Amino acid sequence: MSELKLSTPSEDFDWESYEKGETNRGVSKEVLAGTYEQSLSKVNDREVVVGTVTSINKREAVINIGYKSDGVVSMNEFRYNPDLKVGDEVEVYVESQEDKKGQLILSHRKARATRSWDRVSEALESQEIVKGYVKCRTKGGMIVDIFGIEAFLPGSQIDVKPIRDYDVFVDKTMEFKVVKINHEFKNVVVSHKALIEEELEAQKQTIVAGLEKG
Repeated sequence: MSELKLSTPSEDFDWESYEKGETNRGVSKEVLAGTYEQSLSKVNDREVVVGTVTSINKREAVINIGYKSDGVVSMNEFRYNPDLKVGDEVEVYVESQEDKKGQLILSHRKARATRSWDRVSEALESQEIVKGYVKCRTKGGMIVDIFGIEAFLPGSQIDVKPIRDYDVFVDKTMEFKVVKINHEFKNVVVSHKALIEEELEAQKQTIVAGLEKG
């Protein structure tokens, strides 16, 4: 039977510091905690920040904004973006740094709404192609979520050909162009037909350019 080896404590071990909770080369737990707090992002309530999606399930997405706790956002707020995945960066509005349970409260919908009018105006000016989520059918057309704003898609602007069944477009994400903004009445009009016409015109120009005399 082998002899039991006894270890002897190091002579230079600081037992007094250990008893006081100073475990990291004389650095106290309080100092370490303070250093950790300083390494975290500084956020304020009612502020829009960028976070990273760390996990997703059918009900919610967990968002990391570099704070001491992650925030949870309902997947209903991402209905316009069915391609959302882990690793994506999204804007979120900090409603509260901590609720009664110590949970960080975030809202993606409010973050979009905060900057939505500036984005819509920029899209109109630059003729940018934007993605929108078709929420429902309404009289004469469809209601589309663009940057968190409810925009109107007239029935005549859905396609180059007449559409008989509007319902087939509900719950779909499509591309649009912003064609009109009425800031006084907070109205936005979008068109999908404009994109189709541009594509057809581009195809026409390509064919014409390839024609030869005779």
